[in-house]
Amino acid sequence: MKTWLISIAILASAVGGAFVMVQTRAAPTQTEREIPVLLVDAIEARREPVFFRVNTQGAVTPRTESNLVSEVSGQIVEVASNYVSGGFFRKGELLLRIDPRNYQSALKSAQANVARVQTQVAKENALANFALDDWKTLRDLNASAGPVSDLALRKPQLAEAIAELTSAEAALEKAQEDLNRTSIRAPYDGMVQEKHADVGQYVNTGSQLALIFATDYAEIRLPITQRELALVDLPSADGSSLPLPVTLTSQAGKIQHTWQGLIVRSEGVFDSASRVLYVVAQVEDPYNQSGRNGELLRIGTFVTASIQGRFGGALFTIPRHALQRGETLWIIDEQQKIYPRDVQIVSTDEEYAYVDVGLTNGDRYTITPIDQPLPGMPVRVNTLPRLGNVR
Repeated sequence: MKTWLISIAILASAVGGAFVMVQTRAAPTQTEREIPVLLVDAIEARREPVFFRVNTQGAVTPRTESNLVSEVSGQIVEVASNYVSGGFFRKGELLLRIDPRNYQSALKSAQANVARVQTQVAKENALANFALDDWKTLRDLNASAGPVSDLALRKPQLAEAIAELTSAEAALEKAQEDLNRTSIRAPYDGMVQEKHADVGQYVNTGSQLALIFATDYAEIRLPITQRELALVDLPSADGSSLPLPVTLTSQAGKIQHTWQGLIVRSEGVFDSASRVLYVVAQVEDPYNQSGRNGELLRIGTFVTASIQGRFGGALFTIPRHALQRGETLWIIDEQQKIYPRDVQIVSTDEEYAYVDVGLTNGDRYTITPIDQPLPGMPVRVNTLPRLGNVR
């Protein structure tokens, strides 16, 4: 019995010790979860002089384009080596020749006819002089003789001969012109775009021989909106204002080509369908015939254009993607927290908004899109050194 009581006491002591250990064990501490702070790119606002630019696009076209046609009929007997599609030519250069033999014969016939009629005029003039002398002699012998008629003085015959000479000289001039027209020459410096006739082909008067265009200048029609029109000073029709500089670019794979041109005129009226006004840019020597311009600006090339506009004053240039709800920036204060601020936008283009009111020099604003930003939200800031880094 005593042994049994001792066993119970030992067991109770062990259970009690275990209970004390469980009660006195330290409860696990719950560590707070750290909320990550968003890293944003920021720009320091700086008011700087701004020249507005208008961005648009268009296709390159020739300033002068012509259908070369035959002015006489006949068989083509000669073509120039550069009378091919894509061939360059100079003003006055022979492009092709039509068989001139019939026209040479016609010229000789016309020359002979003029010579014959000139002889007839001389003959009639001499006869008229003889008739006048005879009448004067008769008048001296017979003082009562009346006035002599024009017919007696051969005036009608002389007038007829002179008229025939005028007609013969006109025929000679036409024969000479027809002979000259058998040689088709370039009317200006240019290029053959399409060739429509070749050696051995018979052509009639009015037959199309080639489509050609001038290479002294290329033109680009560029549409601008009424809002964009307020940002530029277009050249006046009377030439009293200077042309506007324009930069043209075209992308060929990974290579971007650039050309400089001038806005020389506008087309004067807004297009009724698209509500845009077309302005015309010119680029000198697009095919680099002078060897000075570098890359060729081929007809048909699609280009983007940046037109220099008016001086807008000192403004803040803001990337458009930094704005929320149109005119709100998120400003970063000294405690690295963000707050919304409305700004007043003067103008915008495809990339930037130009702000006059709502910012001061030194303000930092985020250009990183933030999903559901809240006023007072803390951020980590990567300040970009200048705006050029985000262009």
